[in-house]
Amino acid sequence: MAFSAKNIVTRTKNERGYLVLKRIFDFIAALIGIILLSPIFLIISILIRRDSKGPIVFGHVRKGLHGRDIKVYKFRTMYENSKEIFENFTEEQKREFYINFKLDNDPRITKIGEFLRKTSLDELPQLFNILKGDMSIVGPRPIVEAEIEKYGKYADKLFSVVPGLTGYWQANGRSDTTYEERVDMDMYYIDNRSISLDLKIIFKTFVSVIKKEGAI
Repeated sequence: MAFSAKNIVTRTKNERGYLVLKRIFDFIAALIGIILLSPIFLIISILIRRDSKGPIVFGHVRKGLHGRDIKVYKFRTMYENSKEIFENFTEEQKREFYINFKLDNDPRITKIGEFLRKTSLDELPQLFNILKGDMSIVGPRPIVEAEIEKYGKYADKLFSVVPGLTGYWQANGRSDTTYEERVDMDMYYIDNRSISLDLKIIFKTFVSVIKKEGAI
């Protein structure tokens, strides 16, 4: 009994240490990233402005730690009237979207938006979310409210950690995987979180993006 209690205390201390190191790493990495990538931010902003009407960056409401609403920043990749375009989708298109929360050859996506999504550059503004502490470099991707049912009994577990810019799912197939596989990958990450696993995920994400594997 004493042995078990000691193990619990040790795990708790290790978890606290991991979270502190993770937050320090997140803040420094995000700050450096914003500074170094500022020229790319400027170029993308100009391209978006020239490509179509609408804001350059928008905040998409998603679920963060403890299931609270957070605004996840992204470069705009859709036309300003995307809701109107969605209403004109065929029943088959809507069914595909509601099942996977994505659509192949989505007509709402702009020309520059397609490139930004394939290269994941649309997610660069989330470095500011990381500075704020709403997100981490590595963690399960933040989901919209409609996706909660996909996680079922695992929803509370998902909301027990800070969502990430990248995660085990992105590093292992991204949109080439089914949603059920995504849930399994998120749960695996939560159960096995560590600095070494985070570093492996960051490295594998870079490789996947460069190779355009499972690009969204």
